[in-house]
Formats: sequence, C-alpha cells, structure tokens
Amino acid sequence: MADQIDPKHPLAEVFGFPADDMSASANRHRTKRLCPFNNKVPNCTKDKAQDPLGVCSVFYGGDVVITCPIRFRQNWRIADDAADFFFPQNGTWTTLTEVRLKDADGGSAGNIDVVICAYDKAGKVYDFGALEVQAVYISGNVRNPFERYIEAPAQRSGMDWTNEENYPRPDYLSSSRKRLAPQLIFKGGIINAWGKKSAVALDRSFFNTLPKLPVVAKEEADIAWLIYDLKPPERPGDHYELFMERTVYTRFEPALIQITRSRPGKMEDFMQVLQSKVDEKLDTPPTNRTIDVPFGK
Repeated sequence: MADQIDPKHPLAEVFGFPADDMSASANRHRTKRLCPFNNKVPNCTKDKAQDPLGVCSVFYGGDVVITCPIRFRQNWRIADDAADFFFPQNGTWTTLTEVRLKDADGGSAGNIDVVICAYDKAGKVYDFGALEVQAVYISGNVRNPFERYIEAPAQRSGMDWTNEENYPRPDYLSSSRKRLAPQLIFKGGIINAWGKKSAVALDRSFFNTLPKLPVVAKEEADIAWLIYDLKPPERPGDHYELFMERTVYTRFEPALIQITRSRPGKMEDFMQVLQSKVDEKLDTPPTNRTIDVPFGK
C-alpha cells in the first residue's frame, strides 16, 4: 500500500480498510458497503442506512482517529477488556447492545451501548456492567471527500484534499461536552447509584484532550477508561488492528467533576473585554433626542 504518513486527504479507513488498499476484500467491502466490525447488520449504517458514510477513522496530526463507534467492536476486544474490570476471572458472560435505560419516573435516560451480563450455569443473570463507546465527532465536511474518493478509489486514494473548504478534523471539545459528559451524567449516574461499574472505550488521541483524571487502584474504581489505538496493517487485505494502549481507573464523581468543570481563563482577560465594550459604548452617543414638550402645549 502507498505510504500514508503524510496523507493529503482525511480518509484513513473506508468500509473497514485503508483507503489505498485495492485488495479483493477491500474492494468487496467498498462495493457492497459492508462493515467488518460487528455492526448489527452486515452493511455499514453510519449516518444514513441507504447511503452510508463509510468512514471509520480519519488522519489528523500524525494519528489515525476513530470516528465511528462501531469501529471499536473489532473482534469484540472491548467486551473482553470491560469484563475483566467488571467481573472476577473465569466468569461466564455475554453482551447485549443498545439496552434502554429508564429513570425513576419511567423516562428514558438513553440506551447503554453495551451491557455485559454475567450469568450462572442455569443462565440466570447475577451481575452486569455498562460499557459506553465514544468515537470522536468531526467538524467540517467528511462526506464530500468520501464521495469523491468512492467514485474511483484506485484513482483517488492519493487525492489532494488539503485546499478544499471545510476540511474535516476531530472536534474533541464537542465530543466531550455534547456526548461524553451527558452520558456520564444521565446513564452513568444511574449505573453508579445502583452500585454497578461502568467502562468507557475511547480513542487515545481523544482521551489525551480530557482533563487529568484522579486515578485510583483497579479495586477501588467505579469506572475503567479503556483507551485504544490502531496499528497499521502489514499487508493489503488486512485491517488496522485495534489494541488497548492503556487503562485508567477512576471513581465516578471525581472523574465527572473534572470532565464537566470548565477550566477558567484569566479574569483579567475578561475584564479587558468588558472594558473595551464599555469604551465602545461610551464613545458612541445615543441617537435619540430629548423632546421637551412631547405632547405639545
């Protein structure tokens, strides 16, 4: 495959394969719009089921950044890693996806991405843990380069997209504030109140943008942060390989406080903004005039 260390376009993986992989398997997945990472159906359903946006990850700053939550399901490694945190070794468990969670009033708190259930020899569930999967949002437009590429992959795998408008890039701030934080508050809050453990699977580059979390020992933790990265394939027809870069263990409330708390800038800077606005207002007199006798004599 071509060298993608310094790509001129954002597309790292398309329908599960590197954009410059022209093997029979990669071409089949592109032609049939298939997902090789354990989606609920064989096809990719990202964005639109009938016209899927088959971009699993993008290039950014020398990294390959995962932008599709289904991408984390490769070989169900995330389930193994989460179960290792939730349960004692040698337990029997299974996975359930998209399980609805309700609050005390019967309202929906959202769907848990993956619930891992431990069960006994009779098949009775005796424990569970909640696994949330957080891919990275994209700012800019990733569909335009995707559609341009997918028209002729062999000719456009090395296309130059750098001068196009709205070049796509990871939006880490929106990913944490608009997605991760609400999940922890609503779904994670219920799981924690029940005394159960949670795990969050996320991309290494995304985790590195979060505030520093107060770490505890595995035995004391409520949450395991499962941090993953991708290894480049060695030959055409292979996928990037998902691997765990590290695990970080935290308590629920201290981690939630760190993620949801805004980091204050300098108050002096804000005072300067206020001063400039006041100065502007004082330098511009109002246009209305006083009427001495508004209703005549």
